[in-house]
Amino acid sequence: MRRITNRAFALLAVLFGFLAGLGILAGSFAVNGAQWATNRANGHIYTGGAIARAGSVLDRNGVTLAQTKNGKRDMPGGATLRKATLHAVGDPQGFVSTGAHAAFRGDLTGYSRISGIYGLVRYGRGSDVKLTIDSRLCRAAWQALDGRKGTVGVYNYTTGEVLCMVSSPSYDPLYKPKNIDANPAYEAVYLNRFLHGLFTPGSTFKIITAACAMENMPGIDTRSFTCTGRYATGEGYVTCREKHGTLGFEKALNVSCNSVFSQLAVELGEAALRKTAEAMGFNQTYYSDKLPLAISQFPAGPRNSLELGWTGVGQHTTLANPCQMLLLMGAIANGGQGVMPRLVISTTTPGGATLPAGRAKTALRIDETIAARLRTMLRSDVTVTYDPSGNKTGSMQLCGKTGTAEVDGKQPHAWFVGFSLNPATPYAIVVVGENAGSGQGVAFEIAATVMRAAK
Repeated sequence: MRRITNRAFALLAVLFGFLAGLGILAGSFAVNGAQWATNRANGHIYTGGAIARAGSVLDRNGVTLAQTKNGKRDMPGGATLRKATLHAVGDPQGFVSTGAHAAFRGDLTGYSRISGIYGLVRYGRGSDVKLTIDSRLCRAAWQALDGRKGTVGVYNYTTGEVLCMVSSPSYDPLYKPKNIDANPAYEAVYLNRFLHGLFTPGSTFKIITAACAMENMPGIDTRSFTCTGRYATGEGYVTCREKHGTLGFEKALNVSCNSVFSQLAVELGEAALRKTAEAMGFNQTYYSDKLPLAISQFPAGPRNSLELGWTGVGQHTTLANPCQMLLLMGAIANGGQGVMPRLVISTTTPGGATLPAGRAKTALRIDETIAARLRTMLRSDVTVTYDPSGNKTGSMQLCGKTGTAEVDGKQPHAWFVGFSLNPATPYAIVVVGENAGSGQGVAFEIAATVMRAAK
């Protein structure tokens, strides 16, 4: 009797093990099925390692950016458009992981958990994916970068739709340079600097320092400061590019005074500055559709007073991701609600059914009162410093902040982050010119050009 009982328990253990394995397999299939079915060894999809049979990739206006034609992947529109949209559309070989050809290949091949790629075999094509990007605006941004390495991103801060996602360097995916891996001009060419880049933020970080001061220093708006061209921290000096003399809080942001903002950082302390930075997106994980953003970094302390002073003006070890900074601009513009940037409008199956993407999701929240005060200060940055005549920005009511981020042994990174308050153009923008020089002289000029094109 005991032997029969033991055998029964053994059989039950085997059965439970089988069911557990079956459950694990089913779970793995649900999570990884699309990746398995669209593996590059699948001859129904790929030819010679390049995607050949798939649906079309369209921009928001229905412009075809990629399609299958005569059994090969075609990308019409010309070399400039292909370079401008490479990191959004991707290449047929899938080297650019953020492009639609790689990131949304399950959709493009019409993969279904029930029928696999049967639709692709039956109809000879997969689903069409309509992206949020405006190819015309991407072309304008690419031309405005004018060969500089860096990125330009524009999104609608009320809907989350990314209108422009340009990363440079780029290349024509239909005529890939043979020396691309050895030529320094193509350094990190497969990296989407908008989604995955990390850069010293320079004076754009003063927005975070300003918000921290608003939260922790009552009466900050009426306080007076003195800039002699440097701020003595007790352990060294934080230098300022000018001697600004006596100035108030808002004026200090307008002229981007290092003396004032390093002093504020030292007075606020590392803990308060970290708390605000993290509330505004640093050290946080975000996704744009299926794509993770690089995590903006406010590294753990402790910092001495000199290091803290430099941290307050966006130097030292702080690093920022352009898309996260765009999200922050959207939150400031949108009453404190930062809508997550997204890249897909809809998917249309071979059978003609259109499946819209999900609704906009709030990913970042900041205090509404602080957001309102920042809007006022960032607007005055433009009207007082960057474009007093209004000739460059016109009716868009542009707000923003430049940054000239020092990089050891190289030219500074040129930054601009900002947004339009005009309800007709509810757009936020980020520009990073990698080792391109002045934020005001380079990045702001690019931003103004792109925002004019977005109207």
